[in-house]
Amino acid sequence: MPKGSCNCGAVSFEVTGSLRPVIYCHCSQCRKQTGHFVAATRADDADLHIEGGENLTWFAASEDAKRGFCSICGSSMFWKANDAKKTSILAGSFDNPTGLESGFHIYVDDKCDYYEICDGLPTFGQSD
Repeated sequence: MPKGSCNCGAVSFEVTGSLRPVIYCHCSQCRKQTGHFVAATRADDADLHIEGGENLTWFAASEDAKRGFCSICGSSMFWKANDAKKTSILAGSFDNPTGLESGFHIYVDDKCDYYEICDGLPTFGQSD
């Protein structure tokens, strides 16, 4: 079972079900939240078990979604659409081995100019 945590360990989690391939999001919100693009997988809420939830803060990033981060160390950990039954988990918060696989890139029209996407994975713009 994949496990992970924030940088300080105050929030940890375990996933008991399957995980989606990692999606790389280059939208401006993800970039500004993390300092670069986001790499995230997703799990059903029933399969995501969080310890230290009292240290997890949810920020309403838009009318449609929120972002979860550790209120102690500030580690970005989760993204969740409002009223969804699934939660996206930032791939970097998992402990090794993850068993995760890469999927594709989204919002590439919004990516920064200081890097290129050259891993051969499919890419999608904002309107795709």
